Amino acid sequence: MKNNAFQLSGDVSYSFSDYFKLNNEVEDIVAFFGYDFDKQSYLLPQSTVVLDRLEDLILRLNENLLYASMNSEIARREFLIAPVISEIIHYTHSKVKIEYPLSVSEHLKGYLDYLLQQQQHLLVIEAKKADIEQGFLQLAVELIALDKWLEQDTVLLYGAVSTGDIWRFGVLNRQTKMIVQDVNLFRVPADVEDLLRVVIGILGE
Repeated sequence: MKNNAFQLSGDVSYSFSDYFKLNNEVEDIVAFFGYDFDKQSYLLPQSTVVLDRLEDLILRLNENLLYASMNSEIARREFLIAPVISEIIHYTHSKVKIEYPLSVSEHLKGYLDYLLQQQQHLLVIEAKKADIEQGFLQLAVELIALDKWLEQDTVLLYGAVSTGDIWRFGVLNRQTKMIVQDVNLFRVPADVEDLLRVVIGILGE
């Protein structure tokens, strides 16, 4: 691991959302917590389940994009992200926690927009109005907090940052302390089938 110039003061409190405002590189901030970072075309899980409600979901998403104003994070969460999560619940019966409070330390605390859990599998989703890159920085810190908080021995922790119409995934390997940013983007509604198959694959069919 390379030397890291980024430091946080021990007596200054940082919430997850504070990291979104920083101009530092992701690799420097995760290195502060003892993790490595890489970007690559990551081979995400892919479910082969029959998506029997896919056409209806695409229709609803297209209607929402046509008629709903998407100029706020709240609007994107309600009209683009929530319909996708509803479909994920249908296929996986996962438990979904919204605005889930998590506190590990003064540097690792805040609220997770969505935490999806299915037995030993989980996915954290960070919703943003815009700026996927900065959103991923916040997501990376949230994955680190989850790693330190979880007692179960799940090796891979998955996360996604989404503006509703664009999704990007990240993976934290708890054994190697490596966070990988998938360089691929999923666009909604164009890639919604692929997106569903990835999320269902992560959570287990």
